[in-house]
Amino acid sequence: MPETPTLADLVAPLGVSQFFHEVQGQTYRRFEGRAGRFADLLPWPALNAILRQHRLEFPRLRLALDGTPVPMESYTDLVPTRRSGTVPRLRAAPFTEQLRGGATMVLDAIQELSDPIGDLARRLEHDLRESVQVNLYAGWGVTHGFDVHWDDHDAFIIQVAGRKRWRMHGPTRPAPLHRDVEQPERPGEPIDDFILEDGDVLYVPRGHWHDVTAVGEMSLHLTLGFSPATGIDLVSWLADKLRASTVFRQDLPRFGTAEDRAARAAALREELEAALTEGVVGRFLADRDASAPAHPRVGLPWAATAGLLPDGDETEVRFLVPRAVLEEGDGRVTLLADGKRFVFAVAAAPVLKALLDGTPQAVKRLAELSELDRGTVRAFLGELTAQGLLSVG
Repeated sequence: MPETPTLADLVAPLGVSQFFHEVQGQTYRRFEGRAGRFADLLPWPALNAILRQHRLEFPRLRLALDGTPVPMESYTDLVPTRRSGTVPRLRAAPFTEQLRGGATMVLDAIQELSDPIGDLARRLEHDLRESVQVNLYAGWGVTHGFDVHWDDHDAFIIQVAGRKRWRMHGPTRPAPLHRDVEQPERPGEPIDDFILEDGDVLYVPRGHWHDVTAVGEMSLHLTLGFSPATGIDLVSWLADKLRASTVFRQDLPRFGTAEDRAARAAALREELEAALTEGVVGRFLADRDASAPAHPRVGLPWAATAGLLPDGDETEVRFLVPRAVLEEGDGRVTLLADGKRFVFAVAAAPVLKALLDGTPQAVKRLAELSELDRGTVRAFLGELTAQGLLSVG
């Protein structure tokens, strides 16, 4: 099985640290690559199977032409079910006719429908420490799928097959938000115009205006969107933490005197300043990571049995929480994952450290890494499976 690309693979020849310090959130950057290097992420037969086997409702699956959505009724039937309601069914002939006419196909959250892309999303969530959603774009024409626009998230664009023309216009407002006090002004003329080739990667920070055009040939790319934590996110988190404060829970002195209001403002400011310590950013980010949910992966048939794992020690398991936090001290190890806290003996630390990067690990190797016997390791892995943190395969 081909190895899942990492962040280091996407930003080479830059190092990951250099990317974080010089590129992320600051400027777009194109990374050229070998043609075909991403072909195994989504071969055309795999995409055809997804379209055939899943009930993909609008707007998750949609077509766009010259920046305008194509009415779903023109390529989808709503079929009554035996019990109640309707389900969408793709009509192959009008669907492909729209594609031949220049429409762009968009399929959101494809990481939930494809194992290789799901593995890619988990790997990048581990590397970026942020949730990742992957959307697919495919087109064959020469028209704009979407007009010049900016996105409220950062994105890596992976050109899986074919080519696409990108025009970059740059930002007109620093770090704009989806909910903002004002919208960015429309941009002027493009500052860059290039063809993204098969095997290339493009990084685009949020707020950078761009437009994308097909070039009269097949193109398939994946957009991996993620939203780095902002000061607004920290303030929202801090507001929840301040619910523990009596001063913040109390009613404001709406009908009090000016002196009453000033006194309350001073009390609120004092507690807020006490919460804004030098380590508040680190605490917030650690809590954000520890609260990130596990990726859904069910290890049937074994997860539904008393043993939870197959008998053989060659069995491979994988950890399902890409941003779990591990803390060691006082002769124990604490795992913060999926919004929960687990405390284990320090002997479990080597097993957890091997699991946390999300790559499949054989039970036999995990036993060899620790000082525990295989039976104890299997019982430990079974407990993680029962908690939804681990899966076979």
